[in-house]
Amino acid sequence: MIRRSIRGVIVNVSSQASKRPLKDHLSYCKLPLPLINCVYAYGKLRGVTKAGLDMASRCLAKELGEHGIRVNNVNPTVVMTEMGKMAWSDPSKAAPMLAQIPIGRFAEVEDVIKAVLFLLSDASAMTTGEAFPVDGGFARM
Repeated sequence: MIRRSIRGVIVNVSSQASKRPLKDHLSYCKLPLPLINCVYAYGKLRGVTKAGLDMASRCLAKELGEHGIRVNNVNPTVVMTEMGKMAWSDPSKAAPMLAQIPIGRFAEVEDVIKAVLFLLSDASAMTTGEAFPVDGGFARM
C-alpha cells in the first residue's frame, strides 16, 4: 500500500479476551481428542496473543497514519460461530457470561461483519488505533 501510495484501512479481528480475562476460558469448546489438546494449548495464550494484536494495531496506526492508512481492531466477546455454538450451548456455562452482557445475548457473526464494514467505510474516516468492542457492553460493565 505504501509503495503504491494507496490509502486504505486495515481491520484486525481481536477479542475482548485481550482486555478482560475470563475464568475457564483456556479452552472454549469441547472437541474430540486429539483436537482438544490443540484448542487447549491455543486457548492458554488467546488473551495474551490478542492483547499483542491490539498493541501491534495501535503501533501500526501510528506508523501508517502518515501514509493515509488507518488500522483498527474489532474486539468481540462470544460470537455464535459454529465453534461458539459448541462452546456456549450449555445453559449452565452460558448463563454467567450472558449475565455480564447488558444486552443479554451473544454476538452473531453478522454483528462482527457490520462492525468491520463500518471501520472499513468512510463513516469512520477519523478512527484509527482503536479496539472497537462488539460485545453488548461486556467490556464497560
